[in-house]
Amino acid sequence: MKTTLLILATAALAASLPVHASGNYEAGKAKSTTCAACHGFDGNSTVSSFPKLAGQHRDYLLQALHEYKIGVRKNPIMGGQVQALSDADMQDLATYFSEQKGLTLKY
Repeated sequence: MKTTLLILATAALAASLPVHASGNYEAGKAKSTTCAACHGFDGNSTVSSFPKLAGQHRDYLLQALHEYKIGVRKNPIMGGQVQALSDADMQDLATYFSEQKGLTLKY
């Protein structure tokens, strides 16, 4: 009986933990048209004042979008752009831009 209760409790706990969701590349590509005005079609901005998104780590991009949305990062342009984005939208965009060629690391 104790073993059954332990198994059920463990299963309930596992079900309540957040799942690390991943975005949809094609959906992110479709949603990225607004981003292209500043960051370039594939996230490789040609304007030095706009960051290159291509090749950035997905989790970094996702965190940055969330921080703009809640006001931790303050930028009037980005703050306005992200307000209408859902969590799924942000995951899709982060997935799309993270998989573009752009950022390279020198070792």
